[in-house]
Amino acid sequence: MTGHVTALWRHPIKGHGREAIDRVALTVGQTIPWDRRWAVAHELAEADDTAWAPCTNFSRGSKVAALMGINARCDEAAGTVTLSHPERPELTFDPDKDEQRFLDWVRPLMPDNRAQSTCLVRVEGRGMTDTDYPSVSLLNLASNAAMSDAMDQDISALRWRCNIHFSGVPAWAEFDWIGHTLRVGDAELLVRERIVRCLATTANPGTGVRDADTLGTLNSRFGHQDFGIYAEVTKSGGIAIGDQVDVL
Repeated sequence: MTGHVTALWRHPIKGHGREAIDRVALTVGQTIPWDRRWAVAHELAEADDTAWAPCTNFSRGSKVAALMGINARCDEAAGTVTLSHPERPELTFDPDKDEQRFLDWVRPLMPDNRAQSTCLVRVEGRGMTDTDYPSVSLLNLASNAAMSDAMDQDISALRWRCNIHFSGVPAWAEFDWIGHTLRVGDAELLVRERIVRCLATTANPGTGVRDADTLGTLNSRFGHQDFGIYAEVTKSGGIAIGDQVDVL
């Protein structure tokens, strides 16, 4: 079974924006470079820059829908991230040096009844994925189309916050790949598990407003709350839009 990469995305600050890229070099045992490089700890968090921590320690779209409306743009040479949102002015900053500027920028998006963001966390050499291993997430566009049909609503693939979007295989076929290796471009990835979804997917990535019952539809129409798959890089190599996705 062969598919093709249609889009590549990274999320430099976990839960706070996405960036489209054309190509990327994957490394064994690592996330996509600059994906979830930083995470935003809230005031109840038990997380710091020494080790990976679960997502419950961080501000994210499942708790604050407005965060889903953020877009990001990275300048790797300068070490900066530019964030934009329909309700906020554009911000360019260095997350390692300008933490307070970021906190001031994001504060108006945070409801008063939620734990407030307090600091940016970065663990050297470890992207803050939701998994306790460095993962790369993949999304089947046919499955996304099945969701749109079931909901009679255009469901943006960006709701799912995956790294690699692919087409050319039947809806939900990706769930049969658990335990198999994928060759994507020059890289290989071992598919580890399905992704169990949360309330973040109910928010529109263009507006940051909850407007779709994605979880209810998954459960009632498809009998599960899963969308997309997590994989782990087992062979380093470059991947780009248009590359084949082969199940080995």
